Amino acid sequence: MIEIKGTDPRMIANNLEPFEPTHPGELLKEEIECRGISQKELSRQTDIPYTALNEVLNGKRAITTEYALLIEAALGIESDFWLKMQMDYNIQTAKRNKTFAQRLADIRKIAAAL
Repeated sequence: MIEIKGTDPRMIANNLEPFEPTHPGELLKEEIECRGISQKELSRQTDIPYTALNEVLNGKRAITTEYALLIEAALGIESDFWLKMQMDYNIQTAKRNKTFAQRLADIRKIAAAL
């Protein structure tokens, strides 16, 4: 996290998180639409089962390492991009889970006391 003296680090643009995390499938869906590629066509090109691809595009399934590599081969967008976006989505989603956030806070209190 970037820190500037006298400024709340949460208010610096580079530290802001989106109101709602963006699932990488949403961006992938826009990308194939812009290219005029159907879901079925991408499914055939990548050999990702159509139902699994549809779930990724609708944010119901994660982009795995294998899917990211297959998508890279088909579209030329590096697998690292998709995997980092998935990781960011997962982290943001986990942080927003109140039960998990409380668990993290409890662990931090214990760790700080050591």
